[in-house]
Order: sequence, then structure tokens, then C-alpha cells
Amino acid sequence: MFKFPKSALVLAAAVTAFGVGGCTESSGARPEAAATATPKAQHGPYVLAKKMHVGGEGRWDYIVADPDTKLLYVSRQTHTQILRAGSGEVVADLKDTPGVHGVALVPELNRGFTSNGKGNSVTIFNLKTNAVLGTSKTGENPDAILYDPASKKLFTFNGKSQDATVLDPAAEPGAAAVATIPLGDKPEFAQSDGKGHVYVNLEGKSSVVEIDTNAMKVANTWKIEGGDGPSGMAIDVAHHRLFCGCDNEVMAVVDTQTGKTLATVPIGKGVDACGFDPGTGEAFASCGDGTLTVIRETAPGKFEAVQTVRTRPSARTMALDPTTHTIYLPASELEELKPGEKRAQSKPGSFMIVVVAPAPTAAK
Repeated sequence: MFKFPKSALVLAAAVTAFGVGGCTESSGARPEAAATATPKAQHGPYVLAKKMHVGGEGRWDYIVADPDTKLLYVSRQTHTQILRAGSGEVVADLKDTPGVHGVALVPELNRGFTSNGKGNSVTIFNLKTNAVLGTSKTGENPDAILYDPASKKLFTFNGKSQDATVLDPAAEPGAAAVATIPLGDKPEFAQSDGKGHVYVNLEGKSSVVEIDTNAMKVANTWKIEGGDGPSGMAIDVAHHRLFCGCDNEVMAVVDTQTGKTLATVPIGKGVDACGFDPGTGEAFASCGDGTLTVIRETAPGKFEAVQTVRTRPSARTMALDPTTHTIYLPASELEELKPGEKRAQSKPGSFMIVVVAPAPTAAK
């Protein structure tokens, strides 16, 4: 969701919601930290490895990391940049993606999709050539976007119409939706377990909805206990857990078999994305105050923050490459907070990707 300024491979659960985008317009934005903020950090196995200058205009929302091609897909308000993960080099720029929030990739069809919040549409593009193939209509203000491999359908989660549009990703551009699923509240981030269930945060009701992708209807709605205003979401498929980043500065751990909230763990301020690395068993919360919280199950049923990595103020969204355990966070340099402003503005042309990776000693 566009919470200014902000930055989803939905190939599988390993890539946490980065083929999903979620955003609100600036009037609903959470306050950004001032440019002078210095979040307290702890020493641990992850380090800020580098910052890659990208530049270009436009706010950002979510970012997708493709672990196979080593490309990053970044939504930039009116266009979508495709970058080399190793250097930040712009290899393509998809124009005319109005109000873009998220990106979903479907490699078996050689197609990618952007959710265009202001266009009430998805843009369909070729993953090899990056050529735009056309658009298809969705509900109002599509935000999060997700490919579900079990049903082989594409879902957009629409903020204004408070529903989910279900599309056939193999259909020709302009094809009608397969289904529309009412959600009853504004949806945020979403995840698929690849086994017939899609989960999505409901921000206003502080709940998680479970969608049955065989019946294409809501199966369950679970209240998040102790977590308010969930936005980011990651999934641990093997252990049936969701990690929901909440506005009251906690990550809530939810059991997908029972719907119960297992734990809430303190995180930074302004979370907007979460990740889970099945190779390490660690969950992550990226926060606009310039922190990345690393969370682990330290004992059966006990979840703790084991490290806080200092990133950069405004780095509130993230993408994870589970093959390298590297995390990519869009950010920018910020102007000094002026009297009367609720959030610092980005300096023109300062957009960057902050890269967090395991420390060399931890990676050996």
C-alpha cells in the first residue's frame, strides 16, 4: 500500500509477499521518520551490505525479487522498474502502470502482472522481453496482487471495492474476471500456501481472511489478538504460520490451522512488508523508521526478535531472495522535516535499493 514514501516473487511461500503489493494513497499514509532518525541497532548475523543508487521519479510501493533471474521489480507510482539485483541497473521500465502497487510473476506462462490502483486494472507483460501485452480490468483500486499455484489463478485485492478479483493469468488481455470475492474490509498483503488457501490481511478489522481457492469464497475470518492494522504478511507453509506486521509495532504470528494468534513480537514503527526465509526459519519486518527486525522461534511456541538491522528511514518494504538469504529494501534520501509536515519528503532522484545480507562469517 502506498504509504508515502514506500516501496511481492509470488512463486512460492519462500518469497514472502513480494509479488503482492499493498498501498494507500498519501492521505492515509503513516507518518515517516524524520531524515535525522537514528534507530538503535543490535549486532547480529545480518549486515547492511550496500546501497544501490537507482534514481528515477515517483514514489514506490512493493518490490519483488526473482531468485531465478536475479531481477527486482519495483513499483514506482506511474511506472514499474526492472532492476538487476546485483547492481541496481535498470534493465527495463514498464510505462503507464497508473498507481501501481504490486507485481506478480508467473514464470510458467512467461507473464508478469502489475496491479494498477488508479487504472482499476492489471498490466500484463512478457517476462523475457518485458513487452506489454495488454491490460485486464479488476475491482476498484487493486492493491495486493498474488498468483496462487494451486488454483492457477491470479488474485488482486482491491482497496476501494473491498473485494478480490480472480483472473485467469493465461487468458488473453481484456478477458473478464473468473470470480469476485467480497471481503468486507480493506485488504492489505496476501499469501498463498500453494495448497488451496490464500490468506489476506484486513486492515480495518485487524483480521486475517482465509480464502478457499477451490470454492473461490471466504472460508474463515480470524481476529489478530494484540495486533492492530495489519499490512505486511509472510508465510511459513511447512509449519502453518503467518507473520503479520501490524501498525501498533508488533509482528503477530498466526496459526493457519486454528486461526489462533500464537505470539506478538515487538518491531519498529511503520512496518509495511514482512518476509520469511524457509532456509533459516527467520521472519523479517521492514519498517519505515529505518529498521529491519529479525524474528525467530527460539523455543517451541516462543518467538523473539533476535536482531534489529539498521537500514534507512523510509525503507518500509522488502523482498527476499531465499537462495542467497539477501534482502532488498527500496528507500530514498529524505529532506529535513519542515514545520507542519507529518512526513519527510524524498529528495529528487535519490531512490535507492538498500541490500541486507548475512555477514560473511555467518554465511560460511
